[in-house]
Amino acid sequence: MPAAVLRRLLPKPPLWVAMYHSIADSPDDPYQVTVSPVRFARQLHWLGDRGLRGVSVRELLAAAAEGRARGLVGLTFDDGYADFLDTAVPLLRRHGFTATVYVLPGRLGGDNAWDELGPRKPLLDEDGIRRAAAAGMEIGSHGLRHVDLVALADADPEGLAAETRHSRELIEDITGDPVDGFCYPYGTVDARVVRAVREAGYRHACAIDPGPLSSVFALPRVHVGEADTSRRLTAKRLLHPLRRTGPADLVPARSGPDLAVLS
Repeated sequence: MPAAVLRRLLPKPPLWVAMYHSIADSPDDPYQVTVSPVRFARQLHWLGDRGLRGVSVRELLAAAAEGRARGLVGLTFDDGYADFLDTAVPLLRRHGFTATVYVLPGRLGGDNAWDELGPRKPLLDEDGIRRAAAAGMEIGSHGLRHVDLVALADADPEGLAAETRHSRELIEDITGDPVDGFCYPYGTVDARVVRAVREAGYRHACAIDPGPLSSVFALPRVHVGEADTSRRLTAKRLLHPLRRTGPADLVPARSGPDLAVLS
């Protein structure tokens, strides 16, 4: 069988999307969501040294739809911490990278009160979101206030609509640009939540390990933390196709995958 035909028949590996949260020096990190600026800079160098380029989810999916995603890595930042603008953005721009930051319009200028063990970290306010967008970063929604949407779907379906649709409207009011991306708080997702995100007008969404729900509305991601040296990153990259299921449909369009398969 010709090699070109064989390549078309083989399953495509899932896109590599890295999940970050906070970029700061913080000895107190009970949830392991903080990467120091020095470690983050080394991780970006690791990407560049291997001919890889960090991009937003929007750019990654657009490239994948056109068959040109080779060498691209999605970079995502959950929770919308203020240090994304102060620390991550300058390092990203130094490498010519972009990223997607998922913000919480119901907690603008507040802190991560949902993390019971702390430490408290400030979140982006309206001005910070606009400045991040002006720096070329994609702004996505993380819901309004960082709540478990699966639990919310059980208790308050109208609240689920607010967390998805209204959060998008608020961010668009801030930036003046369409908001295409969503990220599920805590990574928890089911078919109802995926449907709510799609119906709210998003074009793509990130999860963590959605398994059979994997699609352009539930993209799997790889956690990257302070312990991830070049050796660990190499191992994670090699293992990713074995541990994650890639979406069958990578076209970021309103007419995305049929949610009947998720019911």
